[in-house]
Amino acid sequence: MRKTLLVWIGALSMVGFFACQQNVKRETASRPNIVMILCDDLGYGDVGFNGATDIRTPVLDQLAAGGVRFSSAYVPHPFCGPSRAGMMTGRYPHTIGAQFNLPPNTARLDEGITRDEVFISKVLQVSGYHTGIVGKWHLGAAAPYHPNQRGFDEFYGFLGGGHKYFPEEYLSKYDEQHGSGDGAVWDYLRPLEYNGHEVRDTAYLTDALSHQAVDFISRAAQLDNPFFLYLAYNAPHVPLEAKAEDLALFAEIENPDRRTYAAMVYAVDRGVDEVVNALKAAGEYDNTLIVFLSDNGGNTDHGANNGALREGKGSTYEGGYRVPMFWHWPNQIQAHEACEYTVSALDFYPTFAALAEAEIPSGKLLDGQNVWPAVVGQEDFRAEAPLYVMRHRDGYSDVGVRQGQWKAVKAHQQSWQLFDVNQDIGERKDLRQQYPAQLSAMVDSAEKWSETHVQPLWFHNQETADRWHADGMPRLEETFQSSIGQ
Repeated sequence: MRKTLLVWIGALSMVGFFACQQNVKRETASRPNIVMILCDDLGYGDVGFNGATDIRTPVLDQLAAGGVRFSSAYVPHPFCGPSRAGMMTGRYPHTIGAQFNLPPNTARLDEGITRDEVFISKVLQVSGYHTGIVGKWHLGAAAPYHPNQRGFDEFYGFLGGGHKYFPEEYLSKYDEQHGSGDGAVWDYLRPLEYNGHEVRDTAYLTDALSHQAVDFISRAAQLDNPFFLYLAYNAPHVPLEAKAEDLALFAEIENPDRRTYAAMVYAVDRGVDEVVNALKAAGEYDNTLIVFLSDNGGNTDHGANNGALREGKGSTYEGGYRVPMFWHWPNQIQAHEACEYTVSALDFYPTFAALAEAEIPSGKLLDGQNVWPAVVGQEDFRAEAPLYVMRHRDGYSDVGVRQGQWKAVKAHQQSWQLFDVNQDIGERKDLRQQYPAQLSAMVDSAEKWSETHVQPLWFHNQETADRWHADGMPRLEETFQSSIGQ
């Protein structure tokens, strides 16, 4: 199947960085390959390098140990679509109208991330990188928003917000619905595609994506220029579906959801091993920056564990958007213990562009920063600069602000709270009464940030759209009332 696919495909066509303590190698290297590996709904505590004991991730743990693990890494939103929009554009999703997940069947709805925003993939492509995405897109399925129109030479995967894992199941259901003339077939059932052409891969989804990543690396390594691969796994996002042989490795886990979830994470680890071996076989391992993270916090209703963090996916507490992350680049990063400096996925855009010696378009606004020079200077590259998050609910909004040791939170229509997350990672001891000036300053900062927001360009369903308009949202004046009161 893979050989046939390769022939078919052919026919179709910093960082030493995040070193907190002297872990940057100073020698100059050629422009690195960049491999960004993204999991979907992976919990903060669901990898060995962040303390997992019931889920085994030996390959990820080895890579993390050989690079820099970030204990305070964040994404720009606690849901997957807006988070991915932030990574690709370098902008908070609220500033570009991408606050909500795109609705299903967006190929028919002509919606996607505004074309006014140049993706990091396009910046790297223009600079000479061979660019590819394997896996989940979720940033617009209609033709103008397709990955091939956003800077990716190759796209293998699916366009919607999720997918089922066993092709013998989803393809038969797709054929049944599609054959009946139903044009609105559920995204999770659609065949995978390569550059707009249907592909009927017979492998378990995670394995299919891993195999294609290997194919991409093997071919891209033969080119003269470096490559950028965005490997966006669907796992361990629901539906919870795992191979029998992977499930057997976790028979000791009694909870069935947790057992299946663990097997799905293990399948990702197994796939990353294939990617690493492909890089080594191609002679590209030493000069490849591998970035690994999750798109948001783990879904604790479906098997995930966010460790000591409070709450999970969808929350503005730490469990919603503080994620496992490491950076690995043998030529430039020496093995190091965890770096506690705050880093954001918003920083990927300017940092990748700098490492690639690529030109960022004139006038392009960015909410992250190139952290490489600051790390070389042995400074906290974010220092006291705040990181924000906002999640809109029915009739109100939740907000989080991380600034140095401090975290301000407005959630579930409760009063604003203040935590020292360096000492209280679980956000249990509210310090707002002890430090009212600190809380007030952070709330004021978040309010100014909210003034850069625009109205959503879409909603994940019609009910949410109707409620938004009926409630006169976003009603941010209510969110940013007195920092001590409601």
